[in-house]
Amino acid sequence: QVQLVESGGGLVQPGGSLRPACAASGFTFGSHYIGWVRQAPGKGLEWVSDINGLGGSTYYADSVQGRFTISRDNAKNTLYRQMNSLKPEDTAVYYCAKAISHRTVVAGYDSWGQGTQVTVSS
Repeated sequence: QVQLVESGGGLVQPGGSLRPACAASGFTFGSHYIGWVRQAPGKGLEWVSDINGLGGSTYYADSVQGRFTISRDNAKNTLYRQMNSLKPEDTAVYYCAKAISHRTVVAGYDSWGQGTQVTVSS
């Protein structure tokens, strides 16, 4: 059974940092792209980033480029998401999801984590 279990969200002040993780099981982790998608209050799903199976290729939305970093440890079947210089507009539920190829849209992800809330507020 495919599982993506998220952890590490929370409340942080503007300019702060968080490092949510996503632990995977039930599939060959290193053979899949893992994506990062968010949903802000009252808005639709927004693609944020993804990373290829070996971790050598990463992609980011313009809104997070230079502030967020996606990485993975295939020995631990875990995805990491370093979020720096956080802004109030980054407040959202953040999801990890798996796909067989690179995505810059939400469509095509076939399994999703439960989501983790990130709130940026003073």
